[in-house]
Amino acid sequence: MKLAGQHVRRAVIGCALAVAGCGDGAPPPAAETPIAVRIAPAVPAGTDASLDITGTVRLKRETQLGFNTPGRIAAIGVLEGQRVGAGQVLARLDPTGLDAASASAQAEAVRTAADLKRLRTLGEQGWVTRARVESAEAGAVAARARVTQAGFDARLSRIVAPAAGVVLRRAAEPGQMVAAGTPVLVLGETGSGYVLRLPVSDADLAKLRLGQGAAVTLPALSPNPIAATVGEIAARGDERTGTFQVELRLPPVAGLRSGLIGTARLRVGGQGPAAGPVAVPASAVFAARADEGFVYVYTPATNIVRTRMVGVGPLGDRAVIVTRGLNIGESVVVSGVDRLRDGMRVAVAR
Repeated sequence: MKLAGQHVRRAVIGCALAVAGCGDGAPPPAAETPIAVRIAPAVPAGTDASLDITGTVRLKRETQLGFNTPGRIAAIGVLEGQRVGAGQVLARLDPTGLDAASASAQAEAVRTAADLKRLRTLGEQGWVTRARVESAEAGAVAARARVTQAGFDARLSRIVAPAAGVVLRRAAEPGQMVAAGTPVLVLGETGSGYVLRLPVSDADLAKLRLGQGAAVTLPALSPNPIAATVGEIAARGDERTGTFQVELRLPPVAGLRSGLIGTARLRVGGQGPAAGPVAVPASAVFAARADEGFVYVYTPATNIVRTRMVGVGPLGDRAVIVTRGLNIGESVVVSGVDRLRDGMRVAVAR
């Protein structure tokens, strides 16, 4: 029996060593595949009154760029849709006319300076009047100013990107004559962020306020809404349409481009994004107990979900009232909740 026990122990040790040896060469576990989920925005509770308005996505700052002086365009070094860096030269004028103007101004400055010197000498000798000398002095000053202006025009014969961005429009071509200030390029500054610009009637404008939340759907990107915030309300209406422009600040969602069409749903007469109870689909709330529960809040910029404890109010057939812990417009996961954990990356079903 003792000998048999030794054989058993040897067999167990041998198996353990064999398993350990196999483990050394085993490949590392594969990265987790993001779980497909559906999301829905938290909406104001207690009212179904809302506005659905269609607008256009724009960069917050879109600037028309032109030359400071008239001339013929020698080159435009960018195309529509091209990304550029701050300080990058985008276009330049033919320098021939500017060089000629600069040379003429410098020659005139030299001539007037020589005339002034000669007249001052004659004035000291009494051959010319003081008024004649003063006139020559004024002419010399004007000539020097023209030299400065010519140098200024030469320096501004190029269009330089004021900030990093994307070329939205190319309104002229090389060889074209342009006047001073004529738009040649339109640059959208990517650092300014994207907004959805909405035309709102005067009757509806009175029901909106800065900071109010909204759910925005961009069909070209996804059928799922994203959370936005009212960032700017025009103080003056458009004389042609009679509408007021309202800007919604959009989160940095992949695929955003100037010109996309989006539809915003705004609560009529709603409060700010963090005020009042909100409603979410019943499938979003889990581990509910007494007046508390949990939801997974989705972050579009990272595609990561975070667990959040919320206050739970009345429960309906399809919706739950969340009394605290969740803001209007925030997105919550409504499917596949049982397969998630805090900090997990997900793929939103489209």
